[in-house]
Amino acid sequence: MFSSKMFGVCLTYTKDRALAQDILHDGFFKVFKKFEQYNASWSLNAWIRRIIVNTAIDHFRKTNRVSNVDFQESIYLAGSYDETSEISKSSDLSDIINMLPKGAKTIFNLYTIEGYKHKEIAEMLNISVGTSKSQLSKAKSVLRKLVNKYYIR
Repeated sequence: MFSSKMFGVCLTYTKDRALAQDILHDGFFKVFKKFEQYNASWSLNAWIRRIIVNTAIDHFRKTNRVSNVDFQESIYLAGSYDETSEISKSSDLSDIINMLPKGAKTIFNLYTIEGYKHKEIAEMLNISVGTSKSQLSKAKSVLRKLVNKYYIR
């Protein structure tokens, strides 16, 4: 009942479908393992989503390190990034978000989609609050420019 929706959540954290399936599987394993902790007064969808997102964050934390190193906006805006040429008017915003470096994309998703605060993101990813804010700012800047380039003419 929830798998397709939660698979979409997993895809916001990785564009690798096989990895997203692994995260989904691990997440639902945790859901079933922790089901006795579920309180019927909560939204089941929201409770499952929280577990899936936390599973994606755990995976990200194990395999990546967010640093405050600048990613160069010009690479993304000039069309020299490998996937930029694949963007067309038929692409949706998630295609453009997926172009971001993993760290910036993860922070963007956690802040804008999941509603976490920078302090919470910093604690989850073991980074500073400043790094979280900086990566979000850069991600928004690149996204704004890419949307203007590919959608607004």
